[in-house]
Amino acid sequence: MEAQVLKILPVFLLACVMWAPIPVKGSTGNGSVSSSRPSVINVGALFTVNSVIGRSAKPALAAAVDEVNSNTKVLPGIKLNLILHDTNCSGFLGTVEALQLMENDVVAAIGPQSSGIAHVISHVVNELHVPLLSLATDPTLSTLQYPYFLRTTQSDYFQMYAIANLVEYYGWKEVISIFVDDDYGRNGIAVLGDALAKRRAKISYKAAFTPGAPKSDINDLLVGVNLMESRVYVVHVNPDSGLTIFSVAKNLGMMGSGYVWIATDWLPSVLDSSESVDPETMDLLQGVVALRHHTPEDLKRSFTTRWKSLKDKGTLNFNSYALYAYDSVWLLAHALDAFFNEGGNISFSYDPKLRDTNGSVLHLSALHSFDEGEKLLQILTTMNFTGLSGQIQFDQEKNLVHPAYDVLNIGGTGSRTIGYWSNYSGLTSVAPEILYAKPSNTSTSNQHLNDVIWPGETMTKPRGWVFPNNGKALRIAVPNRISYKEFVSKDKGPLGVRGYCIDIFEAAVNLLPYPVPHTYMLYGDGVRNPSYNALVNDVAQNRCVSSTGIRAGENIMSTLGRFVMILWLFVVLIINSSYTASLTSILTVQQLSSRIEGIDSLISSNEPIGVQDGSFAYNYLVDEVNIAVSRLRILKNQEDYTKALHQGPKNGGVAAIVDELPYIELLLASTKCEFRTVGQEFTKSGWGFAFQRDSPLAVDLSTSILQLSENGDLQKIHDKWLSHSGCSQSNVADVDRLSLNSFWGLFLICGISCFLALMFFFFRVFKQYRRYSPDIEEEVTEEPESSKGKRPSRGKSFKQFLDKKVPEKGRGLC
Repeated sequence: MEAQVLKILPVFLLACVMWAPIPVKGSTGNGSVSSSRPSVINVGALFTVNSVIGRSAKPALAAAVDEVNSNTKVLPGIKLNLILHDTNCSGFLGTVEALQLMENDVVAAIGPQSSGIAHVISHVVNELHVPLLSLATDPTLSTLQYPYFLRTTQSDYFQMYAIANLVEYYGWKEVISIFVDDDYGRNGIAVLGDALAKRRAKISYKAAFTPGAPKSDINDLLVGVNLMESRVYVVHVNPDSGLTIFSVAKNLGMMGSGYVWIATDWLPSVLDSSESVDPETMDLLQGVVALRHHTPEDLKRSFTTRWKSLKDKGTLNFNSYALYAYDSVWLLAHALDAFFNEGGNISFSYDPKLRDTNGSVLHLSALHSFDEGEKLLQILTTMNFTGLSGQIQFDQEKNLVHPAYDVLNIGGTGSRTIGYWSNYSGLTSVAPEILYAKPSNTSTSNQHLNDVIWPGETMTKPRGWVFPNNGKALRIAVPNRISYKEFVSKDKGPLGVRGYCIDIFEAAVNLLPYPVPHTYMLYGDGVRNPSYNALVNDVAQNRCVSSTGIRAGENIMSTLGRFVMILWLFVVLIINSSYTASLTSILTVQQLSSRIEGIDSLISSNEPIGVQDGSFAYNYLVDEVNIAVSRLRILKNQEDYTKALHQGPKNGGVAAIVDELPYIELLLASTKCEFRTVGQEFTKSGWGFAFQRDSPLAVDLSTSILQLSENGDLQKIHDKWLSHSGCSQSNVADVDRLSLNSFWGLFLICGISCFLALMFFFFRVFKQYRRYSPDIEEEVTEEPESSKGKRPSRGKSFKQFLDKKVPEKGRGLC
């Protein structure tokens, strides 16, 4: 967070910590001054007082110093004396003031909030071994480069990742960043770009303005931004000048429906600093989403009562930076207390490298190095206590642990919290301190925010992009084919092109809920079919058009996909039907030699293969299937297809053609089913329009095509262009497809086996019947006289035979 840079003589508010009195005359004989445990420690502050942050931090620092002095457990017998120096953000004067501060032999410095000044002062404190407790948020202020820099607020690194999570959560792919062109703005937006890239999103344009830019410059900047496609704006500016952005945007009509505004923590800092916000100001911010440093509500409420009794606060309220400033004083107090308890001694040594030249009035020789500054720094980094802003503890990179932000939605007369972000749990509607007790979960499915009222007082999520209002239409590349012109071809009509693909695209565009101005351009020389691989690559790389105006640093061309093409990826084989017919009578013998039954048999053969000029099938066969290039024959049109198949492999033709299914269907219809397909489709990709990666238009157009399929219009377009007298199923059926006829041999074997088994069974029964027939006849001879003369019944004899066959022990069983 930065303070506004004014066009007046800059002045700095310096905060320092130094022991008093300064024992210059008590110097040891080796050129150093020392004091074991002084009675007074001077505390200062390095802030711009007349700024949003400075006005809030000043009374918070004073309150913290008073409480430390009245505490009997921390630094007993030692008083802190607050010393204030007021200046503006100026890198030059900030350096001068920092050097003057170091002349007082300070042991630590609190501030500044300006990232630019923090960069400069960090070099000074590194040389003199003085810890710097800063509220600067620039993520490039790292401890690797500045070991004595200790950030006592959250780094913008985490804030930018929180914004990237927001963009991903709502499904947007592009944003426009509006930022102040200084260390704070540039470096924060650079991190945002990296964070978005990890989520397959990006900053489509960086709109920067100089610190203190007049309103006219901001107006010109936003006018240009409004002509671009993205409607998602991330505003990362200084709190003292940031409201001008929204004032200009309101006048330009950019705060209405369809726009998305995301502000970093500078905006809540402005709103929280006032007990009541001007209604006109709130009217500028309706629907804005903003991030605010998260601080536990119970701790914040406990400070509210004390804040109301503070002096010099006027009618101001406090923002999150007041809490961090308050905690910085207590952090230093705890560290100094531990420093003295561990036997630490405050002593300074003269640096022989710092000496004045003849006539110099800089007094560089007055700068002393803190002998035990490294020890105090180490103690500072190991502190762990609960402050007003939450847990005060540093990780290995000297960042505060548990970075978290409130996600606010501004509306009405104030703002409401719609959720939270932390690097522990991502976006959630539950306060981070509650989730810290649970396992970390940042998965996409676990992200959740409450409903947002967007600009224009709508709860419908904005699409996030529009076609730019700059007179540039969506340009669609159409293959300038010389064959199969039913799909796409040149035309003298208003569109300039015609065909099956064109009709589908026009019908799909007409179903979109917004207008899509577009024009068609032919791709290729018209002499041979263009390569689809080259066309897709040019669409992806945005290289198809050379006459488009592109300004340095600004991509005018749409990333919604400037070019469209059709990919037919259902690939099959076709071969000459007369050739296969001649093999029908000896199919079982010739299968081993011909083997043209599908892609597998084609690979194993050595016969030539035909492919369409410009088709992806050429690369597929060479790269994926490993077929030798010498076997491939390029065919330019239907006449080449027919001729090559008629000639056959032995007469300079081909044994089979690998091509895309729609082309083959047209060929079969135009040749009256003279050819047939064999084998199964060996790729399962569909066909469609090609856009640049992550194009938002692709999703909407896919939905439109689905509607065309559901309402029957897609079939009507197909019938208009591609519905010819189709081949009968017998002519185009896959010879390898299984049916009942495929199992006739198996059925025959099973039938014969059953018949033979049945005959064998009857033979055995008859044989056994003959064996038992004498016994039956003997029973018959013993019949009474009354039955003599009657012919014995064969049926009765056979029944007696069966009864005799049943064992006695088995009778009576069910």
